[in-house]
Amino acid sequence: MINDPEHKHNYYAATAHPVPVRPALCDDVEFDVAIIGGGFTGVASALSLAERGLSVAIVEAKKVGWGASGRNGGQVLGGWSGEGALIKQLGSRAEEFFWRTRYLGNEIVEKRIEKYQIECDYVHGAATVAFNARQMESLEQEYNECAQHGFGDVLSLADKTALRAHVASDIYLGGLIDRRGAHCHPLNLCLGEAEAAEKLGVQIFEDTRVMSIDHRDRPTVHSAGGSIRAKWVILAGNAYHNLEGKRLGGYMLPAKTYISVTEPLPEEVAKSILPDNLAVCDANWVLDYYRLTPDGRLLFGGKCNYANNDITDIDGAMLPRMRYVFPQLKDIKFEYSWGGIIGIPLNRIPMVGHLSERVLYAQGYSGHGVNCSHIIGEMFADAIENESSIIDPFEDAKHFKVPAKDLIGSPLMALGMSYYRLRDKLGI
Repeated sequence: MINDPEHKHNYYAATAHPVPVRPALCDDVEFDVAIIGGGFTGVASALSLAERGLSVAIVEAKKVGWGASGRNGGQVLGGWSGEGALIKQLGSRAEEFFWRTRYLGNEIVEKRIEKYQIECDYVHGAATVAFNARQMESLEQEYNECAQHGFGDVLSLADKTALRAHVASDIYLGGLIDRRGAHCHPLNLCLGEAEAAEKLGVQIFEDTRVMSIDHRDRPTVHSAGGSIRAKWVILAGNAYHNLEGKRLGGYMLPAKTYISVTEPLPEEVAKSILPDNLAVCDANWVLDYYRLTPDGRLLFGGKCNYANNDITDIDGAMLPRMRYVFPQLKDIKFEYSWGGIIGIPLNRIPMVGHLSERVLYAQGYSGHGVNCSHIIGEMFADAIENESSIIDPFEDAKHFKVPAKDLIGSPLMALGMSYYRLRDKLGI
């Protein structure tokens, strides 16, 4: 169990593997690569770089896995957010990349679990479920496109009757079953990769907030207690940092999402609601997502909002939704509930590239972080090893900026979310 007051109601922290005490940065040091952020992007990049023989340091303002990497729904899904938007911008170049990397993140994670013996409750199987005909048509189109690109053997369509064998709820019209998708204990995955990286020589400094990045031929990361001079710097802080505001500010607004975990369910109940242990998300814009944990609980997430106001009674907000999906759980209570911030760019295309010649950054996976962060980690390692000047295809993406985001952005996004909720209700 992780003893952190900010994780006190977090199921993942309560069931996490023991972690070492890591020092804060309190000296001036040098490494080949300095990474800001101890979530999946930072840890995955560090492990990729260390496997190639580079010296790497991670500086984390809190603890490894403290942010969305250690609090998310644990779904390891194929594909990227913003695929359609980037294909509209870049055409076949982006389309080829997305098909080539659809399950690459899953492959990287699975190889690391095996290689480094990481225990993180990794289970294959996911489903996207549809409420209406429009959503079902989109899932059918996705299935047909995937089949054309060689993924038909891991996907199957289920109508309302067939879906009941996977998800015991009467509210869905059908779904797309993905046997290549997966789910896991994300905090234990992140902690396990961090431990593997440390065994390869990576040094991790926790409780170290970076104040600034000095962009020179050999850039330097500055904190209150010390600095790291490096050949390369990776900014991997996502929604919780305020660095490089002139370049990155206003493109990505933090969205708040919430998760609750039930008390342990009777074994027969757990097996009846999700018979083959799939991770499920619905096809709404404002979606629910849920799965079983190894100890027979239902982990249920959703209630995403951009309105700058926290839900104070998470249980009260989540229980009606869970019971709508599974009326048979009407007497079940939650034992853990928490919320957190995820990064979502306005066009949902991940923001990845160079801030200067030797400073890279990545943020804004829009809920696909477990899979996509591991791909980006390999792409960063390739770029650094090959002295590359572009992270293809993301560096050429055009993003949209909201001016005065604190005054205008969040209310505007809240209005936009209300629009999408209305679309969900109307089935359009």
